[in-house]
Amino acid sequence: MWKLKVADGDNNDPYIFSTNNFIGRQVWEFDPDYGTREEQAEVEAARENFWKNRHLIKCNSDLLWRMQFLREKNFKQTIPQVKVGDGEEITYEIAKTAMRRGAHFFSALQASDGHWPAEIAGPLYFLPPLVMCLYITGHLDTVSQGITYTVIRNEDGGWGFHIEGHSTMISTTLNYICMRILGEGPDGGRDNACARGRKWIRDRGGVTSIPSWGKTWLSIFGLFDWLGSNPMPPEFWLFPSFLPIHRANMLCNCRMVSMPMSYLYGRRFVGPITPLVLELREELFLQPYNEIIWKKVRHLCAKEDLYYPHPLIQDLMWDTLYICTEPLLTRWPFNKLRQKVLEVTMKHIHYEDENSRYITIGCVEKSLCMLACWVENPNGDYFKKHLARIPDYIWVGEDGIKMQGFGSQEWDTAFALQALLACNLTNEIGPTLKKGHEYVKDNPSGDFKSMFRHISKGSWTFADQDHGWQVFDCTAEGLKCCLLFSLMLPEIVGAKMEPGRLYDSVNILLSLYKNGDLAAWEPATAPKWLEMFNPTEFFANTIVEHEYVECTASAIQALVLFKKLYPGHRKNEIHNCITNAVRFIEDKQMPDGSWYGSWGICFTYGTWFALGGLAAAGKTNKNCLAIRRGVEFLLKSQRDDGGWGESYASCPNEAKSFMSANTLEADTGNNCMYPKVLSLYETVISICIYPKVSSLYETVTYAMYYVTQTGPYNDLNGIYIIDPNGASISVNCMLQQLCPYRHAYLSLYQVLCRQSIR
Repeated sequence: MWKLKVADGDNNDPYIFSTNNFIGRQVWEFDPDYGTREEQAEVEAARENFWKNRHLIKCNSDLLWRMQFLREKNFKQTIPQVKVGDGEEITYEIAKTAMRRGAHFFSALQASDGHWPAEIAGPLYFLPPLVMCLYITGHLDTVSQGITYTVIRNEDGGWGFHIEGHSTMISTTLNYICMRILGEGPDGGRDNACARGRKWIRDRGGVTSIPSWGKTWLSIFGLFDWLGSNPMPPEFWLFPSFLPIHRANMLCNCRMVSMPMSYLYGRRFVGPITPLVLELREELFLQPYNEIIWKKVRHLCAKEDLYYPHPLIQDLMWDTLYICTEPLLTRWPFNKLRQKVLEVTMKHIHYEDENSRYITIGCVEKSLCMLACWVENPNGDYFKKHLARIPDYIWVGEDGIKMQGFGSQEWDTAFALQALLACNLTNEIGPTLKKGHEYVKDNPSGDFKSMFRHISKGSWTFADQDHGWQVFDCTAEGLKCCLLFSLMLPEIVGAKMEPGRLYDSVNILLSLYKNGDLAAWEPATAPKWLEMFNPTEFFANTIVEHEYVECTASAIQALVLFKKLYPGHRKNEIHNCITNAVRFIEDKQMPDGSWYGSWGICFTYGTWFALGGLAAAGKTNKNCLAIRRGVEFLLKSQRDDGGWGESYASCPNEAKSFMSANTLEADTGNNCMYPKVLSLYETVISICIYPKVSSLYETVTYAMYYVTQTGPYNDLNGIYIIDPNGASISVNCMLQQLCPYRHAYLSLYQVLCRQSIR
């Protein structure tokens, strides 16, 4: 039976180290003797229930860690459940009771170090490369205990790019290989998984049409020839940094993926050709492997995977590199340059590994960097340090074992604390607030400013401190939490953060400031035309950093609060930043009053952040047309039952896709509760626009319905966000979001219900 362990690490292990004694770390450990027979049966029942409903409910409810935490804390809900009938008046006391139930239940899910554990997975191409890497390096047995199957997500036998997506060649191929590595035969797997997956692949012409990342991993594994891939010359790392095409100008995620990929390509590395590899060559191709003309498959991409067709200029660039450049660089004397640049590339890889404590920026990079270190030295310490950090990526739910994009501990905890603070229940949940405050205070990372990295002193990460990568909306939300706690009694919530550290956080937010807009990871300085050289076929907006409404709005809220409490620090710069940020948000508004959200679903999510930022800057219905139009959009998109239901399809299509009543009923609420929370919050923020907002009553009623007997939400709710990690920032990739995120918003939801009634 699996058990979630928090802040766990061995300080005596020479291959793992931490900057803060592993605070925020969450890892799963398999113990066959853990739990009673009844508890083990409960876990198996949850898994079996998910399997039976896997085509209807595709996101899990994180039941395993919730059951563990509630059991370990012996939590018993003592606050009576609220039930509201149709047409029944919702009083202040009813709303307060529902809020208190949610807050107490949510507090019971807090980890011992102060954060709220969470899964952030969903893409189905994350785990197979890790398994392939461990198979190649001969270390599969050291970490594969309990990895026994990969769930088929789609009824046609294939795997989607993410759990809600249609079947794709890259995910189906990689998951098929993963199952074969883990011991399933050609016709093995539950529900005839392997045979059905193989049929899906062969019906579409075999794996020669797998997109570029798939071609890379198949070449590494010995199932493709490197001649079948477009060039990834590591010589790019020797270009002067002032050139637009230098990798320092790339989005950090793209840069971190390209480093190990270019290294492995430059080495033309191929893993051992085992009997399994030879079997897979026969199973996955329609023609004999030795008869394939590899140069003819370089530009092939299955139609199911093609989201971003390459422009002609990009194909011409690849052809030039393939025909003219690569033959030169692989022959004397130019191969001497290739050897030199491979050393430079490994220097960058080692630097990034060390600064992230071998977690790396995300899961795609993790497998590639770990393999690159093994290729350099199979017995070296670099590779062993990578092995020690694999558990940081593994998550276990009732739907099986997954590889996360990376952690989301800081992001979740910041919103969780803001929701609990809004409940105004300090006397009841003081210990929870104190632990959360201590966790948030501990998180700012160090200062480094080389190897193409932006400053990070004073920032917060998306995950934990060891991860090391600054994220600026996380910094804004973390700063906001610390400022709110500084207004409270230290005897209850602990000592406030020192002003100097708050100044550091403000300084790094201002370092991102350009024309009022803020990016996510690093300053958005590269020209946007570089996006035409995006080498992937299944992502968009992956090459350079972009500015985001959500990040900008979070920064506004944090800076406005900081300015009130510390008016003397960089006063004019903060004022100018807020003024221009407001203008940026107003300019980004859609004609119908909404905002596109790049980090959540989607127009509802973006509108929530935008309205929150504008309201924090002092904008109201009386002085801001954007607010009036934003709320008008929300009211027009509200459903008859009082809620909002936006589909994830809004994200890849970049067009509004609201869920119909029939869709919501069939989906059992999968994407419905989360937009309701955000939309009510937005509407209450701007309630002065319409003295008569009758739609709030229906929404509040819906919220009360979802306050279940155990806690604040229905198990079947799930939400997804746009992928902000190793898979790059893409409007085509969804991450399953996180049980605490749902709890936090429902707690806030109930607070707003109470305030609206008052």
